[in-house]
Amino acid sequence: MFSFLKKIWPLITPYWKSSEKWMAWLLLGVIIGLNLGEVYINVLLNKWNNDFYNSLQNVDKDAFVHALIKFSYLAVSFIVVVVYKTYLNQMLRIKWRKWLTAHYLTDWLAKQNYYRIQLFSGHSDNPDQRISEDIEQFIQLTLGLSLGLLSSVVTLFSFLFILWELSGALDFGFNGMAIHIPGYMVWVALVYAIAGTWITTIIGRPLIMLNFNQQRYEADFRFSLVRLRENSESVAFYRGEGQEHNNFMLRFNSVVDNFWQIMKRQKTLTWFTSGYGQIATIFPFVVCAPRFFSGAIKLGGLMQTASAFGQVQGALSYIVDAYTSIATWRAVIDRLHGFKQNITNAENLKITANIFTQTQSNEIQATDLTVKLPNGTALLSNINMTIKPGDSVLISGASGVGKSTLLRTLAGIWPFTEGKISIPAQAKVLFIPQRPYLPLGTLRAALCYPDAPNTDDKTVSDILLLCGLAHLAPKLDDVELWSHNLSIGEQQRIGFVRLLLIKPDFAFLDEATSALDEPAEVQLYKLLREKLPNMALVSVGHRSTLRAWHATETILSNH
Repeated sequence: MFSFLKKIWPLITPYWKSSEKWMAWLLLGVIIGLNLGEVYINVLLNKWNNDFYNSLQNVDKDAFVHALIKFSYLAVSFIVVVVYKTYLNQMLRIKWRKWLTAHYLTDWLAKQNYYRIQLFSGHSDNPDQRISEDIEQFIQLTLGLSLGLLSSVVTLFSFLFILWELSGALDFGFNGMAIHIPGYMVWVALVYAIAGTWITTIIGRPLIMLNFNQQRYEADFRFSLVRLRENSESVAFYRGEGQEHNNFMLRFNSVVDNFWQIMKRQKTLTWFTSGYGQIATIFPFVVCAPRFFSGAIKLGGLMQTASAFGQVQGALSYIVDAYTSIATWRAVIDRLHGFKQNITNAENLKITANIFTQTQSNEIQATDLTVKLPNGTALLSNINMTIKPGDSVLISGASGVGKSTLLRTLAGIWPFTEGKISIPAQAKVLFIPQRPYLPLGTLRAALCYPDAPNTDDKTVSDILLLCGLAHLAPKLDDVELWSHNLSIGEQQRIGFVRLLLIKPDFAFLDEATSALDEPAEVQLYKLLREKLPNMALVSVGHRSTLRAWHATETILSNH
């Protein structure tokens, strides 16, 4: 239990201490008040049962009409309470979800945690599902179960005294002894509920891990489908449909197999809970029947006692009724805790930013850099370089020597590094990977990324023309899947468009022209040198033609 509280406490408390805490607590207070009001109306309805059924037994028309009038305003009050309890509950859910989603997105994106998670764990445990689905489910179940528990506790104590008073005492003899049990219906309800809860817990406990695995298998299957869509052209070239189908079915079979296990376990649980509920319906009448037939209580008293027993037994049987939801809730908490732990582990890696210092100089300087692999093996050692405004440096070397990893280090996203890097405090630095990232949205937003798309049409159109993309000028405000609709060569040209639009002080290009022919490469590098003569340019590449556009060359080696 303590370990579970350690998991759930950090998930629940931040929102209730945030800047939105006053509205959150106000909404929660009103919702709790409405829950208490609902219990109070149920108490009044329980008393109404006595009056109504006694009027029927006594064939009292006036009392019958009066009971119907009383029921009408109790029913209207109950409806109003339930409607606003549901409405305000949903309001609190969406406010909490909005805050918690923003909180998780901030933590996930901070310090490139979304990237670092993959470095130490090999996967990010489907962060899309954690943020889009699990947060919503966590909030819904947390509010539902906690408010349900509160209602059950209040209902229990509200009806406990009613049931104690109504049930009277049970007197019987056993082995020559006279036994007197006051409020015997309370004890019957207690024993009945404890037995049901114990059996339900034993039957349903495996559902926690089964639900956890089901969500993971579903997410893995969905991720494989998305991955095919993102790499559809490559799969089509390979004609890999058969292999992809096999991979899909392999993942989907895990979904189906685990679901069968859930079905079997829930079937067993439903057998018990359904039987438990049906027996609970008739059980109080059977227990109270001797007192009714002896004339100790009237029909109204029987119905009121049965109703009170049902309320007490239902409150005591909260875990029985809610166990499936509790199992799902536990699984959601485990998944969110695991995701949060992955983020924490990523933050606890040796942060590359610690080797960075900001200076008032106008140059980037790397001193005694040692770049390592995640397993601690040194990839590059004793790297020293100085990059000044207007410099042009070509970084070359054999494949796998660590050229791109060096750029990741200079960008501050590779955490397995020792040494020192100093950068100008106000410098604007832009890294252009081999395949520039094209975000969802308009073409204009993709061209200006990561800056805001606030450049005028003429400037953008002129630069598109210079970079050989004039045919895209009419589509600046079109929303398309640009990473699929544009060829790799066109995407690499967009990388140069970004450079000319953003005009950084330092530009790092990683195989940025690998998909272009040599004349196109000449055109684009010449354009950079003419339009941005003061920009420092660092390129990673294999082509010998790149040497003509760089004043110096650094050849990397593992030795």
